[in-house]
Amino acid sequence: MTRTANQLQACRNALAANGFDAFIARDSAHASALFFEGILPQLKVRTLAWGDSMTMAATGVLDELSRHKGVQVIATFEPGIERKVLIERRRQALLTDLFLTGANAVTLDGKLVNLDMIGNRTAPLSFGPKKVVIFAGRNKIVPDIPAGMERVRTIAAPLNSRRHGMQTPCVRTGRCHDCSSPQRICNSWSLIEKCFPKGRIKIVLIDEDLGL
Repeated sequence: MTRTANQLQACRNALAANGFDAFIARDSAHASALFFEGILPQLKVRTLAWGDSMTMAATGVLDELSRHKGVQVIATFEPGIERKVLIERRRQALLTDLFLTGANAVTLDGKLVNLDMIGNRTAPLSFGPKKVVIFAGRNKIVPDIPAGMERVRTIAAPLNSRRHGMQTPCVRTGRCHDCSSPQRICNSWSLIEKCFPKGRIKIVLIDEDLGL
């Protein structure tokens, strides 16, 4: 196996040992197939929501799910909707059957590292939705939690701030300043070492560089 394949397998094994259901996909198309053929049929999904994730978007699963009859999709990022309505929808997302998102970092010893502005991803990862499915590219794999936090500060947060049009210091310099900007997106950490209940969080590791 290649170095990347070895890392993916080691990460998958560690996640499984920590109570997560973990899968490996060759690419984003295979990740979608794994989700629809192997994961979704085992779940009873009537309501779902999602957190912002370029990796998840690359799989196309959300577009396909929106066409499934009998599934209510809570649109938490709908264009043209005022922010207070979207915030209320994100509160409703905590009570869904399924929550879909990505990850800022996944450690080789099977832990999840995420950081949010308002907590609409970090909160449902820990509690609320009955099931969570995370899609993560190989570029999100890091050695440990400190490396994951460093990845967020030096890669994910500056690039996501730029993507969302924020005017924070990291957008200008590409590095964290531990700023006090009103547009700061680095507010709510989530460090998940074990999955409880076992299998509640399912992670699809994808053998591609995806997302930020």
